[in-house]
Amino acid sequence: MDFGAVLFLLLIACISYMIVMYGKMLQKRGQLPPGPMPLPIIGNLLQVNTDNTAKSLIALSKKYGPVFTIHLGSKPRLILCGYETVKEALIDQAEEFGGRGPFPVFLNFTKGNDLAFSNGEKWKDLHKFVLQTLRNFGMGKRSIEERIQEEVQFLITELRKTKQLPFDPTLIFGRAISNVIFSVVFGSRFNYEDKTFRTIVSTINENFHIISSFWGTMYNIYPEIMDYLPGPHKKLFANHEVQRVILQDAVKAHQETLDPDSPRDFIDAFLIKMQKEKKNPTTSFFTESLIMTVHTLLYGGTDTVTTTLRYGVLILMKFPEVAEKIQEEINQVIGQNRPPAMEDRKKMPYTDAVIQEIQRFASISPLALPHLVMQDTQLKGYKIPKDITVIAVLASVHHDPAHYEKPEVFNPANFLDEKGCIKKNDALMIFSAGQRICPGENLARMEVFLFFTTLLQNFTFQPLGSREDINLTPVGSNLENLPQPYQCCAIPR
Repeated sequence: MDFGAVLFLLLIACISYMIVMYGKMLQKRGQLPPGPMPLPIIGNLLQVNTDNTAKSLIALSKKYGPVFTIHLGSKPRLILCGYETVKEALIDQAEEFGGRGPFPVFLNFTKGNDLAFSNGEKWKDLHKFVLQTLRNFGMGKRSIEERIQEEVQFLITELRKTKQLPFDPTLIFGRAISNVIFSVVFGSRFNYEDKTFRTIVSTINENFHIISSFWGTMYNIYPEIMDYLPGPHKKLFANHEVQRVILQDAVKAHQETLDPDSPRDFIDAFLIKMQKEKKNPTTSFFTESLIMTVHTLLYGGTDTVTTTLRYGVLILMKFPEVAEKIQEEINQVIGQNRPPAMEDRKKMPYTDAVIQEIQRFASISPLALPHLVMQDTQLKGYKIPKDITVIAVLASVHHDPAHYEKPEVFNPANFLDEKGCIKKNDALMIFSAGQRICPGENLARMEVFLFFTTLLQNFTFQPLGSREDINLTPVGSNLENLPQPYQCCAIPR
């Protein structure tokens, strides 16, 4: 048989395989909630703008309803839009929708040995341990508040060094926020010029940019193919490996100086748990799970709050009258002679409302990390099969017209009643919801309040151009809504 005949037979085999797989995909599609007709191999990628996936999915929901199916590649995804739908799934049916769906940009590195991307008993064990350990090391207590207050003062010092000249807040904010979770994980803060510290912060920041880009999206859809193709996604795993080496060295150093009776930080607490579980053949606590759990804690504890601060400063430069009202409230409640404290928050409804509105408007995490249906169930009249991956569009919750009169407009009054008191709005899921809600939620809320109020107590931020030229449209818009790159000036008050 000549070479041409072999190629012809291979082509026929490939086409036949594609036809069979496409037939199976369509058969399975008929058993799922409605959605746009997928094409072979690419699925519904032509209907999704990968520069703003959440916006595309919200647009599709207007045609197919709040529960619909799309195919990313050949794999179906159940899409949830709107507050009522997301609440019914993630909160009312927390057990059924409580699994973690595949997210290859992290899962192909962690291998499910961490808190964020594990399932089953391993996730339950790690989740319980992380929550308890974070509480023990100051979550919600005075000690963590003091750490944050201390770190904000280091940030204030760095900002004063800019001498009112333009600066990019990305890394300077990132280093300060990172140091809070670093102090819990490693036992102490880092100097901003420390090489190891700067490496971790810069690689985390770079990875979030890649994950939120077209390349990160394509890797999550076609990991088997993308592993063999060149592109920026290759940098993801190179950065992961750089971080792994640093964490391995940190764990080794902790092992050499460990005192089981006096844990200094999260790593010590995990090592002590490992010793207690060393005779358990099915334990979830081993060196690799420690490294990977610390890895995801650093990601979760660094970029979301940093991005919130960056976006918040940009928004307040766009609306300086809002910043002025916050500063008036700071003057009345706190003054200039002491640092802000969490107890001030209940006396500062306008500041609290602005922070919540920044979080809603920016919707830093427009899509929840994928969930996995753990057992057959029903949602909005549809049968939902076990093992289907679920994507909750959190941006649709934050822009739900049933809960916000003009969701596309920045308006702190969304969280204020007619008397100017803070008004609770359940359609705010910045940390996701249900079983998979971020375990660092309380820490993050404390950081955002203390950093924002201290920054505005000490500075007024000014743009380089006019406020009318400030563009609040996000870039990325997959894992994170990232603000447009910008520089500003910090003017001391």
